[in-house]
Amino acid sequence: MIRFKENYSLKKYNTFNIDVKARYFFEFTELEDLPFFLESNKELAGQKILLLGGGSNLLFANDFDGLIIHSNVPGVQLVNEDREHVWLEVGAGEDWDRFVEYCVLNEYYGIENLSLIPGNVGAVPVQNIGAYGVEICDFVVTVKGFDLKTREEYHISAKDCGFAYRDSIFKHELKNRFVVSSVVFRLNKFPNFKLDYGHLKAEVEKEGEINIHNIRKAVVDIRESKLPDPVLVGNAGSFFKNPVVKKELADKLQAEFKDIPTYAAGNGHVKLAAGWLIDQCGWKGYRERDAGVHEKQALVLVNYGDATGEEIVQLSEEIRKSVAEKFNVELEREVNLI
Repeated sequence: MIRFKENYSLKKYNTFNIDVKARYFFEFTELEDLPFFLESNKELAGQKILLLGGGSNLLFANDFDGLIIHSNVPGVQLVNEDREHVWLEVGAGEDWDRFVEYCVLNEYYGIENLSLIPGNVGAVPVQNIGAYGVEICDFVVTVKGFDLKTREEYHISAKDCGFAYRDSIFKHELKNRFVVSSVVFRLNKFPNFKLDYGHLKAEVEKEGEINIHNIRKAVVDIRESKLPDPVLVGNAGSFFKNPVVKKELADKLQAEFKDIPTYAAGNGHVKLAAGWLIDQCGWKGYRERDAGVHEKQALVLVNYGDATGEEIVQLSEEIRKSVAEKFNVELEREVNLI
């Protein structure tokens, strides 16, 4: 299936529910439709391009005056297995949490900690999503897709994806150039649970036995208790990355703020909790018209109805400024600003 529209509303394609339009919008469910479309619409050459997944990690400040390409390839396929692992190829258009649920039901281990993260599979390697001590880069084998520059299909191995904390080659050299069609993941047949992040283990134990099903349930319960459902309140989850700072600065902050959460990040660096920093600056529950900060999680900026992207951007800049002034820490957006 292909869809091509002009002046197309993007409200249902971004979880902030910002009512903006794309000058041109192209959606496909089979990769071979993309080169055919480009060859048949040469007049669009030179248009600014945005690759759009589930829209769960971006914020539109204005209408997009260019071509949006939406990869909506479906499907989950078992492509290989051995005694210890399974390899699953998953279409870019598949809902991420539905895929996690599928793995949990089949007892394919590894990504249960990443339950309820919004978005589609195609965006997962781009963002190198992570939660509760797990990052998806540890399970990605290959990212498949189409290069808009060379006009060729090719596969990128995990070692060539440039994975780093919430980062990848798809945010840099291949940004808005490589259209992801599917991702191959390698998952475990035997459990190796990671429960040492925060209070996750205690929450799982409340459910009873420590198993993959109870881990997923605990993660979902935690996230639902802290994060607003984007169907009900527009948001993109964590708006800022947890900052990684030099140990010297972290030590100085710990001396001044005794209860500041810190996490070892290696190489003489420490990760801080962005939500805690923002909360200490008094932003939790703040609201100005329909742009605000969630009342339960200061890391989440929300659209209560008719906020514009520009209003949310302005709020985020005020938050960044206050954190820098109080803690000498610069926050970086996790959400992509369009």
